[in-house]
Amino acid sequence: MAPNRAWGQHAPTGVAMSDARPTVFVVDDDVSVRESLKLLIESADWQPEAFGSAQEFLARPRVLAPSCLVLDVVLPDLHGFDLQKVLADRADMPIIFIAGHGDVPTTVRAMKAGALDFFTKPLIGDVLLTAIRNALNRSCAALGDAEHMRALRDSYASLSRREREVMALIVSGRLNKQVGGALGISEITVKAHRGKMMRKMNAGSLPELVRMADRLGTAASLYR
Repeated sequence: MAPNRAWGQHAPTGVAMSDARPTVFVVDDDVSVRESLKLLIESADWQPEAFGSAQEFLARPRVLAPSCLVLDVVLPDLHGFDLQKVLADRADMPIIFIAGHGDVPTTVRAMKAGALDFFTKPLIGDVLLTAIRNALNRSCAALGDAEHMRALRDSYASLSRREREVMALIVSGRLNKQVGGALGISEITVKAHRGKMMRKMNAGSLPELVRMADRLGTAASLYR
């Protein structure tokens, strides 16, 4: 059965991370496991959302908030590893696998594909809560990094073409005079463009600007 891709296709809704209660998703076809995990998760003051199948989970619109997924390996409609593949681009939602029976090859496969942890049932509450806490911390870090990248791209998008050209040459190590020679403009004009560019990029120093350029791409790719 082909997976419902609603989770991947819905754009994240705007939720301020500081105001959002962390959500722990549970996907397990065993009702008793779902109910037990919901109580455990609530005891840690997190928001549980439980689903009996991968399809039910994938139908839920994506929300931009700290979260993680406690996922059973064997599901009635889509194998846990297949669901993991569908969610491969979700760095902000770490996966913790649970299984009725686990072996070394299964555990290794899950971890190599990016799972944060792997536990066999019966689950130990304190151990699972620690893993969930680590997963939520990682989720917050990923969301913060994504927000920083969005702000960085927005700043870069606000630059004029000339300011982008100046930025590319500056971060490649050119002096103002050399930048002017490359672009056919005066050094004074270079300084004016450089000042505007630094303000728009919110860069307080050249090293900071270089780090920004590294995150956006190489100087060569910026020079266009």
